Amino acid sequence: MSGRRGRISDDEINELISKLQALLPESSRRRNANRSSASKLLKETCSYIKSLHREVDDLSERLSGLMSTMDNDSPQAEIIRSLLR
Repeated sequence: MSGRRGRISDDEINELISKLQALLPESSRRRNANRSSASKLLKETCSYIKSLHREVDDLSERLSGLMSTMDNDSPQAEIIRSLLR
């Protein structure tokens, strides 16, 4: 970032927006390909992060359910524990 405190240049903002767009899924990038406003991009990013949180919560619940039906000493349980480390 620039040496000036508290002030980011337009070029730096554009670079950050481009980097943020690159992190979004392909479908979002296509929708934002026309260089939509930073505000729209931030809203899209927040929405994507929320969907990732929901997905993580869902996967955690499914994993907990799976682990509760499994013998703790089984090879499958050990594999899952090793993946979670």
